Amino acid sequence: MGVIFLDNAATTPLEPRVREEMIRMMDNFGNPSSTHLSGRGAKVEVEVVRKRISKILGAESGEIFFTSGGTEADNMALFCSVRDLGVKRIITTTIEHHAVGHPIEFMVERGEVQVQYLTLNEYGDIDLVELGNLLKNGPKTLVSLMFSNNEIGNLYPVAQISTLCQKYAALFHSDTVQAMGHLPINVKDVHYDFLTCSAHKIHGPKGIGFVYVKSGLKVKPFIQGGGQERNLRAGTENTIGICALGKAFEIATNEMAQDQKKVEALKTRVIQEVQRIVPGVKFFGRSAELDKSLYTVLSIAFPKTGNDMLTFSFDMKGISVSGGSACTSGSNQGSHVLRGLGAWTEDYQPVRVSFSKFNTQDCVTGFIQALEEIYAITPAK
Repeated sequence: MGVIFLDNAATTPLEPRVREEMIRMMDNFGNPSSTHLSGRGAKVEVEVVRKRISKILGAESGEIFFTSGGTEADNMALFCSVRDLGVKRIITTTIEHHAVGHPIEFMVERGEVQVQYLTLNEYGDIDLVELGNLLKNGPKTLVSLMFSNNEIGNLYPVAQISTLCQKYAALFHSDTVQAMGHLPINVKDVHYDFLTCSAHKIHGPKGIGFVYVKSGLKVKPFIQGGGQERNLRAGTENTIGICALGKAFEIATNEMAQDQKKVEALKTRVIQEVQRIVPGVKFFGRSAELDKSLYTVLSIAFPKTGNDMLTFSFDMKGISVSGGSACTSGSNQGSHVLRGLGAWTEDYQPVRVSFSKFNTQDCVTGFIQALEEIYAITPAK
């Protein structure tokens, strides 16, 4: 079968229909800022995608701004909230993606904002009562909580969070990079001030994404040097990437229900087989609970054995999985997300299995066979 790719929370293979869209746009090389025919043609392509995305989200086209990806989008939301919107406090958790955590830490170190971290239980759940109590008092606040966690799959109660933010006049930023295109998100149903998306999480190319900025928020350009994106994000637009993003987003939305049904079946089988093979196995967060986690992510807690390189062992057998976020793969401190769940996680070795619509039951069979071979050599203690 070749390599079995089960690390789709890190990135996803390019959808063939998206590749076709990219090839089509390679002949449309005009600069969208140019006023001549070639420029106008490119501009039309960009605006068609903007309108398509905004319609799906229930937003206005003027609320969608294209970026280089989710990290830039999250940075833009955070830095602009503090710099331009008078935010003096950010309420978040210690298990957000580093695209959120690191900018907050940077601003705290510079004395630009204060941060308060919500208490987490051993599953990574937040306490809405605690959030409400914090919001009752204090300075102008931005609540930054992701829709779904990229390592443990937990779904945050965004509707309730949004209601609390509105009640206490706080801004609400949600890192929706893992959820966008996988679960329904509509700004008419739930109030958000900032949302983010990255194309390569939904079978699009790397290097393109968008940020949703609620109309009425007076933010200044995050990147200086030009008037693109209605003077909010300088730089010549990535027309090929934008059109690819639009196609990927459209496909993901239109086929969401059938993709979810297929992937949930794969995830359920892996959960059952892992429990059969590995005594004492657990799952980090809520990832094994289908109604409380993103259906594409499963974070397995393997009891530690003589083999402390399970992901490497899988790789040697042609199975691509991870120990957590690809953005922290070079860290020697392990996963900050798992540390945030408590000391109990130190007794377990993490393997994140993340699925896409291109995975099949044969992929799951390959993973299970590899796991059986690994545990035949290094059984659990």
